[in-house]
Amino acid sequence: MPKRYAISVCRRMVLLCAGASLLAACGTAQIGRDFDIKGFESRVERGATTKAQVRAWLGAPTNAGVAVSDTGEHSDEWTYVFGRGSLPQMSDTSFKYLQVRFDTEGKVRSYSWSGEAAATHSR
Repeated sequence: MPKRYAISVCRRMVLLCAGASLLAACGTAQIGRDFDIKGFESRVERGATTKAQVRAWLGAPTNAGVAVSDTGEHSDEWTYVFGRGSLPQMSDTSFKYLQVRFDTEGKVRSYSWSGEAAATHSR
């Protein structure tokens, strides 16, 4: 398993655990700001969509960092997280997670997402 992939998976698990802990501690909680995954996917074009456009559509990212590929190439990476629900029922709990990676020109290189309304692929 490539190191970058392992770090990404680990980071997702930490965010999911943190979200679940907050939901459990509060009874009713919300993490992050809701965003439209399907709307994002219908508009985004790899190699053409800019950081400014992503920010206009989704707002400020929950987190920003750098992803390093197995070849050593660096990419800016923005993460959007949203979760809400009430416990102990858990029946109305939802969570979604979006990562957007940008090339050196500030254009979308790729993105991946999971959670509510998630497709079975990433770009």
